[in-house]
Amino acid sequence: MRQSRMTPALFELVAARFKAFGEPVRLQILHALADGEHTVSELVGSTAIAQANLSRHLQQLLALGFVTRRKRGLFAYYRLADREVLKLCELMCGRLEKETTARKAALKSA
Repeated sequence: MRQSRMTPALFELVAARFKAFGEPVRLQILHALADGEHTVSELVGSTAIAQANLSRHLQQLLALGFVTRRKRGLFAYYRLADREVLKLCELMCGRLEKETTARKAALKSA
């Protein structure tokens, strides 16, 4: 994306999405959804996040377009909107891994 196309409104939208990634609980939810669709109850079981808190964060992720929801009977099923959602997390995890390796190497040589 070229800088000339970045408007203040677009910067606001991008910042809102980065803000969503700034909450560890939301990252945990996205990670839990990486293996497929889950109900809220299943997510509570796999993440140990309280249901009210989990539901609040799922609503935010849904509003931002990171996850989708389908209802079937009494249950709501959540899944990642697409695999691209996790790319930023993967990039940051890779970066943290490199930093950790470099720090360990620096400590060994000190």
